[in-house]
Amino acid sequence: MARLIVRKQYIKKLLAYKDQDLIKVVTGLRRSGKSTLLELYRIELQNLGVQPNQIISLNFEEFELRRFLTDLDGLYSYIIEQLDLSKPSYVFLDEVQNVKEFERLVDGLFVKKNVDLYITGSNAMLLSSELATLLSGRFIELSILPFSFHEYLIARNIDTGKKYLNYESLFFDYINETSLPKGIELREAGYDKIHEYMEAIYNTIIEKDITQRHQINDKRAFGNITKFIASNIGSPLSPGNIAKTLKHDGQTTHNTTVEKYLDYLVASFVFYKVNRFELKGRKQLATQEKYYLVDAGLLNVLVGKERTTDRGHILENIVYLELLRRGNKIWTGTSRNNEVDFVCKTALGEIEYYQVAWLVTDESTREREFGALEKVNDNYPKYLLTTDGFTQDRNGVRHLNVFNWLLNEYEN
Repeated sequence: MARLIVRKQYIKKLLAYKDQDLIKVVTGLRRSGKSTLLELYRIELQNLGVQPNQIISLNFEEFELRRFLTDLDGLYSYIIEQLDLSKPSYVFLDEVQNVKEFERLVDGLFVKKNVDLYITGSNAMLLSSELATLLSGRFIELSILPFSFHEYLIARNIDTGKKYLNYESLFFDYINETSLPKGIELREAGYDKIHEYMEAIYNTIIEKDITQRHQINDKRAFGNITKFIASNIGSPLSPGNIAKTLKHDGQTTHNTTVEKYLDYLVASFVFYKVNRFELKGRKQLATQEKYYLVDAGLLNVLVGKERTTDRGHILENIVYLELLRRGNKIWTGTSRNNEVDFVCKTALGEIEYYQVAWLVTDESTREREFGALEKVNDNYPKYLLTTDGFTQDRNGVRHLNVFNWLLNEYEN
């Protein structure tokens, strides 16, 4: 049984916005821990002296609340009746996108005095169109990810303070199974149970959040595009390239359709899109983006156990997610004769560069990976992250063991 992990960075952010005149919108993949996070936050509120009768929490995936999904007035009245608005009240609405015209409900509650409002959703469309327009400037988004490698080890009760842990073996468990909290609890039941769980989540996301919502009829094309991206994580892609590849396989899908499908997958937090950044001209480019998967365990569902993605790209995927967790804005750096895996702007607005490789034991790999960073002619911090046990800095590039970096041994 996995331990309940207090996700401190997210709780800290929620507390920073407590009682601020902003709606707190928590987004992320289904089953990535949004509901648990809000449960932990409610415990935190009670520890700060908030009484249970000042809190109302509704999860719109619960069967008992189905009558409210199309009864906006009834739902609004029900919530207001539960609250004593003479003192601060905390309203939590989980998977609120299931409620018809939910943006009107959110707006109505937000304008009530003494209501501090928290909502969650499994789709970034939650913040698009009507809601974003209606609430412009009045919400803060907190996007959460599944467990980091560090959180995964804690959930497995592994003491990271121990010397000589076989991090490589544990890392392969992490990427071959799942980083989703519930999936880790299923470890004792065996890999088959994890795989069934991952398949069920993926099918729910595809069916409920994407194909039904957007009325996709060509499910085969959609499935093939999803699998293609999963097989090519960390590689530059464009809708045109993908459409061409599908055509070779006898399937005609227009560029604009591919682009739409990519947008749906990103909006459902299955993939994250990384734009290219021109290193010399210092500007964002609009083509050949890279895509990273929210959970490496989904590769088993999308691509199968014989995964075509190599371990270097999977490691790059994990580093990308960790950089995202640490509050960075991230691009791929590119110039005429050079490419850097990640150009980051930190939460403090500083620039950092990251190159990722599995090992740099042979001379040609070492020259390629160090060289990519050495060609960047500025004085911002540059890091090469690899699994090598012995690391050696070179020409201002810091060479770090990636497992130690993932476990926060190094300052970000």
